[in-house]
Amino acid sequence: MKHFRVTLQYDGSRYDGWQKQGNTDNTIQGRIEAMLSKLFEQEVEIQGSGRTDAGVHAVGQVASFAVQTDLGPAKVMERMNTFLPKDIVVTDCRLTDARFHARLNAKRKTYCYRIVTGEIRPVFGRQYVLWHPEPLDLEAMRKASEYLIGEHDFKSFLGNRHYKKSTVRTIYGITVTESERTEGEAVFPEVTVAFSGNGFLPNMVRILTGTLIEIGEGVRKPEEMKEILAGGDRTLAGPTAPAHGLTLRSVEY
Repeated sequence: MKHFRVTLQYDGSRYDGWQKQGNTDNTIQGRIEAMLSKLFEQEVEIQGSGRTDAGVHAVGQVASFAVQTDLGPAKVMERMNTFLPKDIVVTDCRLTDARFHARLNAKRKTYCYRIVTGEIRPVFGRQYVLWHPEPLDLEAMRKASEYLIGEHDFKSFLGNRHYKKSTVRTIYGITVTESERTEGEAVFPEVTVAFSGNGFLPNMVRILTGTLIEIGEGVRKPEEMKEILAGGDRTLAGPTAPAHGLTLRSVEY
């Protein structure tokens, strides 16, 4: 039995999230497992570092699986990319040991949420960014982010009210940066909010982003973030930002 660790990129637009589910076969984990099981003619289970929501993308998802094979990492990667759908690709494949688990061994994950501001609606790459016609107060968003750094109970930013596990997580850093992208004669100001932490609750990054956007709009004051965090109540936080603007950028071990 060989144990493999792979790094994946995928466009989550047409999938019902990473995690396989009993009511649909249209998940990324489900598609990969079905392909691996057929390729190696044996049941194969694959574990991802995180369960990205429906519509969320990844450029650095890490997954692990074990399989009985004589093939090495290069050939496994080649075979996987031959049979995977065109919106999923393996960018790295290496051997690991039986103790490695993509989710349980992860130390740090970084997600990025991209927001295009301005009156011109983006056409190219629109499935990867949220369009926000009005400008955002980035300094206010940065100030609000400071209250989130460290270990906290993030129950106010939990999207699953049936969640039974601990809601305590540690955020190592949040950056709010601005850049410009040009398409022909159009210039698109783009805001990127990057979140790094030891793990994230269901919908947590998207709810944090929705709350920060309201602060950037002036609907809320930066200081309110402290009260929302302490309140432990989902109704105190802002809306859940749309999934298509979010990408899992990297996982560190």
